[in-house]
Amino acid sequence: MAEYEERPATTTTVIEKRGGGTTFAILLLVVVVAVAAFFLISSQTSKDNAVSSAATQVGQAASDVGDAAKDAASSAKSE
Repeated sequence: MAEYEERPATTTTVIEKRGGGTTFAILLLVVVVAVAAFFLISSQTSKDNAVSSAATQVGQAASDVGDAAKDAASSAKSE
């Protein structure tokens, strides 16, 4: 019979990593998109308000010009 040789005890350690990084990356992406959408909407609202204000000012200026024309016409008739 052959002699039995003792082999040194070896162990194998398996380390499993879970995909926690992917969840974090997706969450971060959602936050970035939400912030970008907020600023885009805020910017558009500011532009809309500026256009509305400008239109109101133009309308008031046109009204003032019309009033001035009426006053000029009245002055011309009375002379």
